Amino acid sequence: MPDRPALVALFGPTGVGKTAVALALADRMRARGEQPVAISADALQVYRGLETLTGAPSAAERQRLEHRLVGVVSVTETFSAGRFAALAHAEIDGALRAGRRVIVVGGTGLYLQAALCELDLRPPPPEGVRQALYARLEREGAAALHTELAERAPAHAALIRPSDRSRLVRALELLEMGERPAPAGKESRLWTAGVRHPTLLCGLTMERSALYARIDARAAAMVAAGAADEAIRSDASGASATARKALGFEELLAGDVESMKRRTRNYAKRQLTWMRKLRGVEAIDVTGRDPGDVAAQVDRRASAIPTPRAPSRG
Repeated sequence: MPDRPALVALFGPTGVGKTAVALALADRMRARGEQPVAISADALQVYRGLETLTGAPSAAERQRLEHRLVGVVSVTETFSAGRFAALAHAEIDGALRAGRRVIVVGGTGLYLQAALCELDLRPPPPEGVRQALYARLEREGAAALHTELAERAPAHAALIRPSDRSRLVRALELLEMGERPAPAGKESRLWTAGVRHPTLLCGLTMERSALYARIDARAAAMVAAGAADEAIRSDASGASATARKALGFEELLAGDVESMKRRTRNYAKRQLTWMRKLRGVEAIDVTGRDPGDVAAQVDRRASAIPTPRAPSRG
Protein backbone atom coordinates (compact mmCIF):
# COMPACT_ATOMS: atom_id res chain seq x y z
CA MET A 1 0.00 0.00 0.00
CA PRO A 2 2.66 2.65 0.86
CA ASP A 3 4.22 2.21 -2.61
CA ARG A 4 0.96 3.15 -4.36
CA PRO A 5 0.66 6.93 -4.81
CA ALA A 6 -2.01 8.90 -3.02
CA LEU A 7 -1.28 12.07 -5.00
CA VAL A 8 -0.56 12.84 -8.64
CA ALA A 9 1.75 15.82 -9.10
CA LEU A 10 2.19 17.51 -12.48
CA PHE A 11 5.30 19.66 -12.77
CA GLY A 12 6.81 21.41 -15.75
CA PRO A 13 7.97 24.71 -17.21
CA THR A 14 5.65 27.63 -17.75
CA GLY A 15 3.67 27.26 -20.94
CA VAL A 16 4.06 23.48 -21.21
CA GLY A 17 0.33 22.86 -20.68
CA LYS A 18 0.06 21.58 -17.10
CA THR A 19 -3.46 22.92 -16.56
CA ALA A 20 -4.81 21.32 -19.75
CA VAL A 21 -3.38 17.94 -18.73
CA ALA A 22 -4.79 18.31 -15.20
CA LEU A 23 -8.25 19.04 -16.64
CA ALA A 24 -8.11 16.02 -18.92
CA LEU A 25 -6.87 13.82 -16.08
CA ALA A 26 -9.70 15.06 -13.85
CA ASP A 27 -12.22 14.14 -16.56
CA ARG A 28 -10.90 10.58 -16.57
CA MET A 29 -11.07 10.40 -12.78
CA ARG A 30 -14.66 11.66 -12.71
CA ALA A 31 -15.63 9.07 -15.34
CA ARG A 32 -14.69 6.45 -12.72
CA GLY A 33 -16.84 8.16 -10.11
CA GLU A 34 -13.95 9.88 -8.32
CA GLN A 35 -13.89 13.48 -7.07
CA PRO A 36 -10.67 15.22 -8.17
CA VAL A 37 -9.40 18.51 -6.80
CA ALA A 38 -6.34 20.45 -7.93
CA ILE A 39 -3.90 22.09 -5.53
CA SER A 40 -1.87 24.83 -7.21
CA ALA A 41 1.83 24.88 -6.31
CA ASP A 42 2.73 28.20 -7.90
CA ALA A 43 4.44 31.07 -6.09
CA LEU A 44 2.54 33.79 -7.96
CA GLN A 45 -0.86 32.31 -8.73
CA VAL A 46 -1.68 32.74 -5.04
CA TYR A 47 -2.16 36.48 -5.68
CA ARG A 48 -5.56 38.01 -6.37
CA GLY A 49 -5.54 40.51 -9.19
CA LEU A 50 -2.69 38.89 -11.16
CA GLU A 51 -4.64 35.97 -12.60
CA THR A 52 -3.99 36.86 -16.25
CA LEU A 53 -0.33 37.71 -15.78
CA THR A 54 0.42 34.54 -13.81
CA GLY A 55 -1.52 32.22 -16.13
CA ALA A 56 -3.89 31.13 -13.37
CA PRO A 57 -6.72 28.78 -14.37
CA SER A 58 -9.61 30.67 -15.95
CA ALA A 59 -13.10 30.74 -14.47
CA ALA A 60 -14.20 28.13 -17.02
CA GLU A 61 -11.24 25.89 -16.14
CA ARG A 62 -11.94 26.24 -12.44
CA GLN A 63 -15.56 25.30 -13.04
CA ARG A 64 -14.38 22.17 -14.82
CA LEU A 65 -11.87 21.34 -12.05
CA GLU A 66 -11.81 22.90 -8.60
CA HIS A 67 -8.46 24.58 -7.96
CA ARG A 68 -7.29 25.44 -4.44
CA LEU A 69 -4.69 28.09 -3.47
CA VAL A 70 -5.35 30.28 -6.50
CA GLY A 71 -6.04 33.97 -5.84
CA VAL A 72 -6.03 33.62 -2.06
CA VAL A 73 -3.62 36.44 -1.14
CA SER A 74 -3.75 40.21 -1.62
CA VAL A 75 -1.05 41.61 -3.93
CA THR A 76 0.05 43.85 -1.08
CA GLU A 77 1.05 40.88 1.09
CA THR A 78 4.52 39.38 1.27
CA PHE A 79 4.25 35.62 0.80
CA SER A 80 6.69 32.80 1.56
CA ALA A 81 7.23 29.10 0.93
CA GLY A 82 6.78 28.43 4.65
CA ARG A 83 3.36 30.04 4.71
CA PHE A 84 2.43 28.23 1.51
CA ALA A 85 3.52 24.87 2.95
CA ALA A 86 1.10 25.23 5.86
CA LEU A 87 -1.79 26.10 3.53
CA ALA A 88 -0.96 23.35 1.03
CA HIS A 89 -0.60 20.65 3.69
CA ALA A 90 -3.99 21.59 5.16
CA GLU A 91 -5.66 21.50 1.72
CA ILE A 92 -4.09 18.18 0.73
CA ASP A 93 -4.77 16.47 4.05
CA GLY A 94 -8.37 17.72 4.09
CA ALA A 95 -8.98 16.50 0.55
CA LEU A 96 -7.55 13.06 1.34
CA ARG A 97 -9.70 12.79 4.46
CA ALA A 98 -12.72 13.56 2.27
CA GLY A 99 -11.74 10.73 -0.09
CA ARG A 100 -10.94 13.06 -2.99
CA ARG A 101 -8.28 12.55 -5.67
CA VAL A 102 -5.59 15.18 -5.33
CA ILE A 103 -3.77 16.57 -8.36
CA VAL A 104 -0.93 18.93 -7.41
CA VAL A 105 -0.13 21.27 -10.31
CA GLY A 106 3.00 23.38 -10.12
CA GLY A 107 5.72 25.17 -11.96
CA THR A 108 7.60 26.62 -8.97
CA GLY A 109 10.09 24.02 -7.74
CA LEU A 110 10.26 25.22 -4.15
CA TYR A 111 6.49 25.47 -3.86
CA LEU A 112 6.03 21.98 -5.31
CA GLN A 113 8.48 20.74 -2.70
CA ALA A 114 6.66 22.75 -0.02
CA ALA A 115 3.35 21.15 -0.99
CA LEU A 116 4.65 17.60 -1.00
CA CYS A 117 7.27 17.56 1.78
CA GLU A 118 8.12 18.85 5.22
CA LEU A 119 10.50 21.69 4.48
CA ASP A 120 13.54 22.43 6.61
CA LEU A 121 13.23 26.18 6.27
CA ARG A 122 15.66 28.80 7.50
CA PRO A 123 14.26 31.50 9.80
CA PRO A 124 12.89 34.63 8.11
CA PRO A 125 15.12 37.73 8.19
CA PRO A 126 14.54 40.45 10.78
CA GLU A 127 12.35 43.33 9.68
CA GLY A 128 14.15 45.60 7.24
CA VAL A 129 17.08 43.34 6.30
CA ARG A 130 15.67 42.15 2.99
CA GLN A 131 14.35 45.59 2.11
CA ALA A 132 17.77 47.10 2.76
CA LEU A 133 19.46 44.53 0.54
CA TYR A 134 17.03 45.16 -2.30
CA ALA A 135 17.63 48.89 -1.92
CA ARG A 136 21.37 48.25 -2.20
CA LEU A 137 20.71 46.07 -5.22
CA GLU A 138 18.97 48.93 -6.99
CA ARG A 139 21.58 51.46 -5.87
CA GLU A 140 24.83 49.49 -6.33
CA GLY A 141 23.85 46.86 -8.88
CA ALA A 142 23.88 43.06 -8.78
CA ALA A 143 27.56 42.78 -9.69
CA ALA A 144 28.62 44.66 -6.56
CA LEU A 145 26.51 42.47 -4.28
CA HIS A 146 27.72 39.32 -6.00
CA THR A 147 31.32 40.45 -5.42
CA GLU A 148 30.54 40.88 -1.72
CA LEU A 149 29.00 37.40 -1.60
CA ALA A 150 32.08 35.96 -3.33
CA GLU A 151 34.27 37.47 -0.62
CA ARG A 152 32.13 36.20 2.25
CA ALA A 153 30.97 32.81 0.88
CA PRO A 154 32.92 32.01 -2.30
CA ALA A 155 31.63 28.45 -2.71
CA HIS A 156 28.04 29.59 -2.64
CA ALA A 157 28.67 32.62 -4.84
CA ALA A 158 30.02 30.29 -7.51
CA LEU A 159 26.56 28.69 -7.73
CA ILE A 160 24.62 31.94 -8.12
CA ARG A 161 24.51 34.06 -11.24
CA PRO A 162 24.68 37.81 -10.57
CA SER A 163 21.40 38.10 -12.49
CA ASP A 164 19.62 35.79 -10.02
CA ARG A 165 18.52 38.60 -7.74
CA SER A 166 16.36 36.51 -5.41
CA ARG A 167 19.02 33.92 -4.56
CA LEU A 168 21.68 36.63 -4.30
CA VAL A 169 19.67 38.61 -1.77
CA ARG A 170 18.69 35.47 0.16
CA ALA A 171 22.32 34.36 0.48
CA LEU A 172 23.40 37.77 1.76
CA GLU A 173 20.54 38.05 4.24
CA LEU A 174 21.41 34.64 5.67
CA LEU A 175 24.95 35.89 6.20
CA GLU A 176 23.58 39.02 7.87
CA MET A 177 21.59 36.75 10.21
CA GLY A 178 24.70 34.78 11.15
CA GLU A 179 23.58 31.78 9.07
CA ARG A 180 25.57 30.11 6.32
CA PRO A 181 23.94 29.76 2.89
CA ALA A 182 22.85 26.26 1.92
CA PRO A 183 25.77 23.98 1.02
CA ALA A 184 26.53 23.45 -2.65
CA GLY A 185 23.95 21.23 -4.26
CA LYS A 186 21.57 21.17 -1.30
CA GLU A 187 18.79 22.94 -3.18
CA SER A 188 18.71 20.23 -5.83
CA ARG A 189 19.12 17.29 -3.45
CA LEU A 190 16.80 14.34 -3.84
CA TRP A 191 13.68 15.14 -1.85
CA THR A 192 11.11 12.99 -3.61
CA ALA A 193 11.80 10.11 -1.20
CA GLY A 194 10.70 12.35 1.68
CA VAL A 195 7.20 13.23 0.52
CA ARG A 196 4.42 13.37 3.12
CA HIS A 197 2.15 11.10 1.07
CA PRO A 198 3.09 8.58 -1.63
CA THR A 199 3.16 10.65 -4.81
CA LEU A 200 3.39 10.00 -8.53
CA LEU A 201 5.46 12.93 -9.82
CA CYS A 202 5.11 13.52 -13.55
CA GLY A 203 7.48 16.01 -15.18
CA LEU A 204 6.05 17.45 -18.39
CA THR A 205 8.68 18.41 -20.96
CA MET A 206 8.57 19.82 -24.46
CA GLU A 207 11.04 20.29 -27.30
CA ARG A 208 12.79 23.59 -26.60
CA SER A 209 11.86 25.50 -29.77
CA ALA A 210 8.21 24.41 -29.50
CA LEU A 211 8.11 25.48 -25.84
CA TYR A 212 9.62 28.88 -26.60
CA ALA A 213 7.12 29.43 -29.40
CA ARG A 214 4.28 28.64 -26.99
CA ILE A 215 5.72 30.98 -24.37
CA ASP A 216 5.91 33.86 -26.87
CA ALA A 217 2.36 33.24 -28.07
CA ARG A 218 1.14 32.94 -24.48
CA ALA A 219 2.78 36.23 -23.49
CA ALA A 220 1.12 38.00 -26.43
CA ALA A 221 -2.24 36.51 -25.45
CA MET A 222 -1.77 37.63 -21.84
CA VAL A 223 -1.08 41.19 -22.94
CA ALA A 224 -4.14 41.14 -25.20
CA ALA A 225 -6.22 39.87 -22.26
CA GLY A 226 -5.17 42.74 -19.98
CA ALA A 227 -2.04 41.53 -18.15
CA ALA A 228 -0.46 45.00 -18.37
CA ASP A 229 -3.55 46.53 -16.74
CA GLU A 230 -3.25 44.00 -13.91
CA ALA A 231 0.38 45.01 -13.34
CA ILE A 232 -0.47 48.73 -13.39
CA ARG A 233 -3.36 48.31 -10.94
CA SER A 234 -1.29 46.13 -8.62
CA ASP A 235 1.61 48.58 -8.73
CA ALA A 236 -0.75 51.45 -7.85
CA SER A 237 -2.21 49.49 -4.93
CA GLY A 238 1.25 48.87 -3.43
CA ALA A 239 2.19 45.40 -4.68
CA SER A 240 4.60 43.58 -2.37
CA ALA A 241 8.14 42.62 -3.36
CA THR A 242 7.08 38.99 -3.75
CA ALA A 243 4.04 39.84 -5.91
CA ARG A 244 6.27 41.93 -8.17
CA LYS A 245 8.29 38.79 -8.98
CA ALA A 246 5.53 37.68 -11.35
CA LEU A 247 7.04 37.10 -14.78
CA GLY A 248 6.40 40.20 -16.83
CA PHE A 249 5.33 42.45 -13.94
CA GLU A 250 8.15 44.98 -14.17
CA GLU A 251 8.53 44.50 -17.92
CA LEU A 252 4.89 45.36 -18.60
CA LEU A 253 5.08 48.39 -16.34
CA ALA A 254 7.86 49.53 -18.66
CA GLY A 255 5.88 48.54 -21.75
CA ASP A 256 8.53 46.03 -22.80
CA VAL A 257 6.74 42.88 -23.97
CA GLU A 258 9.84 41.46 -25.65
CA SER A 259 11.73 41.54 -22.34
CA MET A 260 8.79 39.75 -20.73
CA LYS A 261 9.04 36.99 -23.34
CA ARG A 262 12.80 36.70 -22.92
CA ARG A 263 12.61 36.53 -19.13
CA THR A 264 9.91 33.87 -19.33
CA ARG A 265 11.94 31.75 -21.74
CA ASN A 266 14.95 31.96 -19.42
CA TYR A 267 12.79 30.94 -16.46
CA ALA A 268 11.42 27.96 -18.36
CA LYS A 269 14.97 26.88 -19.13
CA ARG A 270 15.82 26.95 -15.41
CA GLN A 271 12.66 24.97 -14.58
CA LEU A 272 13.67 22.25 -17.03
CA THR A 273 17.20 22.16 -15.59
CA TRP A 274 15.82 21.79 -12.05
CA MET A 275 13.48 19.01 -13.11
CA ARG A 276 16.24 17.04 -14.81
CA LYS A 277 18.12 16.87 -11.50
CA LEU A 278 15.28 15.06 -9.75
CA ARG A 279 15.17 11.30 -9.55
CA GLY A 280 12.01 9.27 -9.46
CA VAL A 281 10.22 11.62 -11.86
CA GLU A 282 8.05 10.19 -14.62
CA ALA A 283 9.28 12.36 -17.51
CA ILE A 284 6.62 12.85 -20.20
CA ASP A 285 7.37 14.60 -23.48
CA VAL A 286 4.20 16.46 -24.49
CA THR A 287 5.54 17.91 -27.75
CA GLY A 288 2.79 17.87 -30.36
CA ARG A 289 0.49 15.77 -28.18
CA ASP A 290 -3.11 16.31 -27.19
CA PRO A 291 -3.63 16.92 -23.43
CA GLY A 292 -6.05 14.01 -23.35
CA ASP A 293 -3.38 11.67 -24.69
CA VAL A 294 -0.91 12.87 -22.07
CA ALA A 295 -3.54 12.52 -19.33
CA ALA A 296 -4.18 8.93 -20.43
CA GLN A 297 -0.48 8.15 -19.99
CA VAL A 298 -0.48 9.70 -16.52
CA ASP A 299 -3.67 7.86 -15.66
CA ARG A 300 -2.19 4.51 -16.62
CA ARG A 301 0.55 5.05 -14.07
CA ALA A 302 -1.91 6.33 -11.47
CA SER A 303 -4.72 3.84 -12.12
CA ALA A 304 -3.78 1.70 -9.12
CA ILE A 305 -4.26 4.56 -6.65
CA PRO A 306 -6.49 3.24 -3.85
CA THR A 307 -9.23 5.23 -2.23
CA PRO A 308 -7.29 7.87 -0.23
CA ARG A 309 -7.09 7.27 3.47
CA ALA A 310 -6.98 9.86 6.19
CA PRO A 311 -3.37 10.85 6.93
CA SER A 312 -1.90 9.46 10.09
CA ARG A 313 -1.99 11.75 13.09
CA GLY A 314 0.60 9.75 14.98
